[in-house]
Amino acid sequence: MAVNSAQTPAVRKAAAAQAATLDELVAHASRQAADGLMDMVTRMSAVLLDLTSAGPDPQEAVRRIRSGNLLKDNAYAFVHLATTAIELALRKEVARLAPAAKPQAASPLTLSLVPLEEMDQQLAFAAISRPFDIQQSERLASLGVRLGVLLGRELVRANHNPFRPEVFLRGLQEAWHEFEPDEASHGLILPLLRPSVVFELGPILDALADKLKPVRAREERFAKTDDSARARAARARRDAAVSQQLRQLFGASEAPVGAELAIPMIPNLPQGSGGWRPSAAAGFAGASAAGPAPGAPAPMARAAAGAPLAEVLETLAGNAPQATAHEVFYLPRLKQSLPQGSLSRGDETTLDLLSRIFETVLIDESIPQETRELIAFLQVPVLKAALKDRSFFFEEAHPARRMLDLLSHAGWEQAASPDDPVYRAMRRGVDQVRRQAQPEVFAAAVAELEASIADREQREEAAIAGPIAQATRQEKQLAATRSARKAVSLRLAGDEVVALVGTFLEQRWTPVLTLAYTIEDSKPGAVDNATRAMDDLIWSVKPKATHEQRKALIKSLPALLTTLNKWLDAIGWQDAERLQFFAGLAECHAAIVRAPLELSPERQLELAVEAAQQDALRRIALEQADAAEEEAPLDPASVELARLERGMRVEFTGANGVRKLRLAWVSPLRTLFIFSGAGRQEGFSLPAERLAEAFRSGSIRVLAPEGVVGRVLTQAVGEAAMNDPAHAAAHAG
Repeated sequence: MAVNSAQTPAVRKAAAAQAATLDELVAHASRQAADGLMDMVTRMSAVLLDLTSAGPDPQEAVRRIRSGNLLKDNAYAFVHLATTAIELALRKEVARLAPAAKPQAASPLTLSLVPLEEMDQQLAFAAISRPFDIQQSERLASLGVRLGVLLGRELVRANHNPFRPEVFLRGLQEAWHEFEPDEASHGLILPLLRPSVVFELGPILDALADKLKPVRAREERFAKTDDSARARAARARRDAAVSQQLRQLFGASEAPVGAELAIPMIPNLPQGSGGWRPSAAAGFAGASAAGPAPGAPAPMARAAAGAPLAEVLETLAGNAPQATAHEVFYLPRLKQSLPQGSLSRGDETTLDLLSRIFETVLIDESIPQETRELIAFLQVPVLKAALKDRSFFFEEAHPARRMLDLLSHAGWEQAASPDDPVYRAMRRGVDQVRRQAQPEVFAAAVAELEASIADREQREEAAIAGPIAQATRQEKQLAATRSARKAVSLRLAGDEVVALVGTFLEQRWTPVLTLAYTIEDSKPGAVDNATRAMDDLIWSVKPKATHEQRKALIKSLPALLTTLNKWLDAIGWQDAERLQFFAGLAECHAAIVRAPLELSPERQLELAVEAAQQDALRRIALEQADAAEEEAPLDPASVELARLERGMRVEFTGANGVRKLRLAWVSPLRTLFIFSGAGRQEGFSLPAERLAEAFRSGSIRVLAPEGVVGRVLTQAVGEAAMNDPAHAAAHAG
C-alpha cells in the first residue's frame, strides 16, 4: 500500500505551522478592521442623511433617512455585526488556501450552473472593488507573494488572495443585510462601499505583509552570533546538575569506606626529592609522596588513626611551626600519610576534591608565582572551612570558595607588584585566614579583595572611556550606513525606477537614511519617515493608468515634496544640482498626469497588478537571499567569537610573546572588542573580523569563564559518571 507523503510528521508539522500563521493573520486583520469601523459608521450615516446626492425617487429618500438614523442610533450594534462578518469572510477565504485532499475528477457531463442573480452580484462587486484593487495593487501584490512563500508557492494570485478588498466589502454587505430589517434598503450599502467611506485597507495590508517578512536578527552578522546568554544558561544548568550530584554524594553515609570513592581518586604523584619549593613550578608535581622534606616536621605520622579529619588538622596545626616559604604544606600528600580506611566517606571525598583543586592551581604556570605562593598557604584553612560547611562544594558564594576563585583570577594577569592595591589585599586576606579559618574571616577577606578588584576595574574603565565612546560612535555610524545602503539597493533591484530617481536615491537619499538611522534612538520614527518618503517618491514616478491613481498622485505631491526638502536640508544639500533634480521630477510628474488613458479599466488593473507582482517578486527574493545569508552556518571561529563575554580572560600569542588581557568592553553590535591589560599595560581594540581570524590562526586562547573550584568539580563529577558501572551499562552497545 502506497504511503501518502502528505501524512508524514514533517508535512503535518509544516501544515500546522502554516495554519497557525494564517489564523494569526486573520485575527490581526479583523482587529485592525474593527478599529476603523466606528469612524466608518459615522461617515456612512452622514452620507445616507445627505439627500443632496439622492435620486429623484422619494421612496429612496425615505429609506435613506430611516437607514441613516437607524445606523446613527445603533452604531455599536452594526460595528459588532461587521466585525463578526469580516472575520467569518476572511476565515472562509483562508480555508480555501489550505491544501486539501485531491478532488475526484468530475464527470465530463456534469455541468455547474451559476444563478444569474449571483453572476450579477459578482459583476457588481467587481466594479465596486476595482478602485480599492487599483489603490492597493502594490500592497496586494507584495502580500500575495509573501503568502505564496508561506504556502510553498510562487505567489497567491490576486483573485485568490484571502485579504483582497472584495472580502472585506462582502463582509460589510453581509453585516448590513443582517442589520437593516427592510430588504428594500439592502441596496443602499453598495454606493457606500467606496474608498472615501470605508476604513483604510492600506495599513491592514502593510501589517499583514510585515508579519510574513523573514524574522530578522540584529543588523550585524556578529551581533546575530551573540549566544553568550545561551552559554550562560547552559553553564547554569550544568552547575546546578553538578551541585545536585555533590549534595547527594555528601548526603551519603559517613562510615569509613576505605579506598572506594564515588569521586575518582587523586593519582599518585611522581616520586622526587625534597619538599615543595614555591620558587620552582616543577616542585608541585615532583613533590615526594614518601614524606616531608628534610628538616620539615612530620605531624601526620603522629595523628591518631581513625580520628576525624578535622582533629587531624588540629593536631597538625598544633605540632607544626609557622611554615616558611620553602616549607609549605602540600595537601595532595596528606591522605597518603593516613592509615587506609581511617576516614569517613565525607572526609575522604572532601580531601580528594580539595587535593585535586589545589593541585590544579599550584601547577598552573599561567598563574604568577607570587599568586601561587599565596594560594598554597590556604590549603589547610580552606580544608577546615570545607569540613565545617560542605556547601563549599555546592555554592559559588561560599566565602572560602569565593576567596580561592578570586585569588586565582585576580593574580592571573601579571606578576604582582608589592605596591599593587589588589596584591596587598590578597596578602592581607591570606594572612587573616591563616591565623583564624572562620567563615566571618573568609567573608571579610573576600569583601576587601572584591572592593580592591572593583576599584581597579573602575580605573581601567575610566582609562578606556574615551576609546569606548569613539568606538560606539563609529559602530553606530557604520551600522547606519550599511542599513541605508541596503534599504536603497533593495528598492533599486528591479528596473522599474526611472534613472532620475534611481541616481537621486543612491547619491542623496542614502545619506538621508544614514542620518535617520543614526538619530532613531533620540527621535523615534525618523527611519520610518525617511523610508516612507523614499517609497512614496518611487511610487510617484511610476505610470498611473487610472484617473484615481493620478488624483492620488496630485493630492500626495505637496506633502511628499515638503518631506523631501526637510530631509535634504538636514544633510545640507543646497547646491544647484538640487534645483535641477526637483525641476526634472516636476517634468516627470507632469508627463505621468498628461499621458493619455487608452486602456479599459479592467486592462489597467491587470497591468497594474502584474507590474506590482513582478516588483514584489524581485524584492522578496532579495529579502530571502539576505535572510538565507544571515542564517548560514557559522564557522568555528565565529562560534568562539560569539561566546566571548565581558570580563573574560584571554591570552594573545604574537611576535612579542604572550600577552594576558581581560575583555573590558564589547560594542552593542559586537563589531568591536576592547581588551585591557593589567596594571599599566596599555590595552587595545580589535574589530570582530580580526578577532575571528585570531581564533582561526590559534593566536588567541580564552580561559574558562567559571572559577577554578567549579571547573575542577565539574570535571571530577563527569569522570565519576563515566566510571560508574551503571553509566557504562547504559551506554554499552
